Amino acid sequence: MMKTAIVIGATGLVGNELTKILLKDSRFELVKIFVRKSTLIKSEKLEEHIVNFDKPEQWKKEVTGDVLYSAMGTTIKAARSKDAQYKVDYTYQYQMAKIAAANGVPKYVLISAAGSNPGSKIFYSRMKGELERDIKKLPFESIYIIRPGMLSDNRKQERTGEKIGIGVMKVVSLIPGLGQLKPIAGSEVARAMINATFKQELGIFSYTMGDVFKLAKPVL
Repeated sequence: MMKTAIVIGATGLVGNELTKILLKDSRFELVKIFVRKSTLIKSEKLEEHIVNFDKPEQWKKEVTGDVLYSAMGTTIKAARSKDAQYKVDYTYQYQMAKIAAANGVPKYVLISAAGSNPGSKIFYSRMKGELERDIKKLPFESIYIIRPGMLSDNRKQERTGEKIGIGVMKVVSLIPGLGQLKPIAGSEVARAMINATFKQELGIFSYTMGDVFKLAKPVL
């Protein structure tokens, strides 16, 4: 049966790759994206909703389908404060997930981060951990949490520290037994998200670093 996918974060690196792959996937007949500005992607299968995430009452009835893919996120540099980053990385994503669950969407796939922990002293890791913890309490039939390592793609916004980190991790991944630590492409993360959707088990599942590489491989 063909499905309807819902995507938030479609203007970001992984979300944009995810949207393009979903539009080419014959298992999906409709892809709904909720964005603050247009992606400029053109497709008969695409339903683009340009929304104000601070006013869910204006668009929440449109959040219907078979699976919600959550790939939203920002940085301190772009957001300019921890409070602003928290609103994007936690509040908006949790709000959308809560609405989707209430509207009967059965499956949810979240891009989180390696090291996510609600008890962490590191702001980013704690924020991601809090989101995972609270998402798990929502009444979806299945929840898939993807925790990839560092992304290897070039971003629209250059991140010097991330570029240095990618170089270091590429070297570290050459050490026997540490191959899973190598940076991963946004398209691979996107494929892992989609492949998770078609697993038959019900429940809550988490995939970290090496697991994400395996999940991204084509299903035979």
